[in-house]
Amino acid sequence: MKTCLVVDDSKVIRKVARHILETMDFQVSEAGDGREALDHCLASVPDVVLLDWNMPVMSGMDFLKALKDSELPRRPKIVFCTTENGVAYIRAAIEAGADEYVMKPFDRETLESKLQIVGVA
Repeated sequence: MKTCLVVDDSKVIRKVARHILETMDFQVSEAGDGREALDHCLASVPDVVLLDWNMPVMSGMDFLKALKDSELPRRPKIVFCTTENGVAYIRAAIEAGADEYVMKPFDRETLESKLQIVGVA
């Protein structure tokens, strides 16, 4: 079974994402900020991380930098999931190491297509 870590400071977004992902046969874990997400990845690397941009404690961009600097045995696929939709944001996310980018609000079809693009659906 594929694993996904949903990282968002919104419980509602995490719940919606969890529901969609579980219907796609993912085992889902959650984190409320980038620091929790990094700790989770260091303990057990998921197949994919669905990552919010703006969060307290550690932002999505700071998480990506810390993940890149860590010595994980393998790197999870990263799908940024955010309301930030400017081309500069998308470019910055991809340059920082994101594999794909999805806008909030999202639905199952959109999320599934992004996960197929990164090779985990």
